[in-house]
Amino acid sequence: MKILLVMDPGILVPPKGYGGHERLVYMFAQEYARLGHEVHLLVTTGSEVEGCTVHSFGKEGFPPKKWDARMAIPTAWRFLWKHRNKFDLIHNFGRLAYLLPILNDPIKKIMTYGREISSRNIQLINKLPNRNLVFTGCSKDLISRVDAGGRWEAVYNAIPFHKYTLKAVVAEDAPLMFLGRIEKIKGAHTAISVAKATGHRLILAGNISPLTEERAYFEQEIKPHIDGKQIEYVGALNDEQKNHYLGQAKSLLFPIEWNEPFGMVMTEAMACGTPVIGFGSGSVPEVVKEGVTGIVVKDAVEMIAAVEKVSSINRQKCRVVAEAQFDVPVVAAHYLNLFKY
Repeated sequence: MKILLVMDPGILVPPKGYGGHERLVYMFAQEYARLGHEVHLLVTTGSEVEGCTVHSFGKEGFPPKKWDARMAIPTAWRFLWKHRNKFDLIHNFGRLAYLLPILNDPIKKIMTYGREISSRNIQLINKLPNRNLVFTGCSKDLISRVDAGGRWEAVYNAIPFHKYTLKAVVAEDAPLMFLGRIEKIKGAHTAISVAKATGHRLILAGNISPLTEERAYFEQEIKPHIDGKQIEYVGALNDEQKNHYLGQAKSLLFPIEWNEPFGMVMTEAMACGTPVIGFGSGSVPEVVKEGVTGIVVKDAVEMIAAVEKVSSINRQKCRVVAEAQFDVPVVAAHYLNLFKY
């Protein structure tokens, strides 16, 4: 099969640093190619994916300049219309508008969402003639907030489990871990209060948001608690550092205060064998298998109690169960099977 993956221009594939969907595009392109498919990508100029053909699409730079962002749509239109008979499947991680010229073309089309979805845009598309179009969201919870019609399927995000090392045993006094952007809705302040209430060390990791209100949140609610002993802030982490810190943790705390569409860090922790204790908002009840890969709680009080129980979770089984659901080959197969039923 001949497959084209599409991503908004601005961030290279694979990304040098931040780039959630760009990472997914890279992983799925590699997996589709490994399965023997001919893979093409319409992505940022300068991207390179071994074994795949890259078609240049806009300049590197995030966020993109307004003019570059505007020009991305007609550029995608021209490419897709010109090559519409050359591909068997278009897998679009970029803007829905890119698909307009080929909506009613018989080519198979997957439109993938990893963040909040505009029901209005979907409604407009569904009013137009269209064929062989499947919408996917990275969790059932995310899709449940869409009121727009069309065919929808929950396909979870993936991570490459082979890049993470299982730590089957950790000490009873192993630290707790918080990994995510340091902003209020992610709940770092709650993680700190849970660590203090249970007497555990806490490894705090993630970017500090540049937004004024979030910077103030860090300075006022987080920084005063960082003492380098019980509460340690280690900054933003690369993949190797995540593997190290997550692997040595007793549990990843995920005390979110919003409807997280997926939460990749939860699966990264599970890949190391580290169970997750998370608030039951958004995708958390879907991603965490209760008592197997973690514990879902309602509030900080329940999270404190869960810290004392989390050691009973088998870390090896945690990884095995998560891998069977979130590893790249599993999720890629889900995408490729969308048109078989």
